[in-house]
Amino acid sequence: MKLYELAHSRTGDKGNISIISVIPFNKNDYSKLKTQLTPECIKEHMSFCVKGDVIRYECDNLPALNFVLYDALGGGVTQSLNLDRHGKSLSFYLLELEID
Repeated sequence: MKLYELAHSRTGDKGNISIISVIPFNKNDYSKLKTQLTPECIKEHMSFCVKGDVIRYECDNLPALNFVLYDALGGGVTQSLNLDRHGKSLSFYLLELEID
């Protein structure tokens, strides 16, 4: 199944860093997402743009996962010629991830 069947996502950016949150529609799916959405999994899936580290923060009280993707925006908003300089479409790409 695709991640978008269980969760929605939001993005933000700061310089050359993209921040992507993943929020399950049903809080009962949160533990499944925590198990499967490791920093390594995210870095591999997003390898076309992520050149640095991926750090995951768990927000158990919400519930939500927040991923910080370093060196992910082609130099940053003011330095990149990418069409999507802020990385807003990266959440759509992440939600295409196949999960069990």
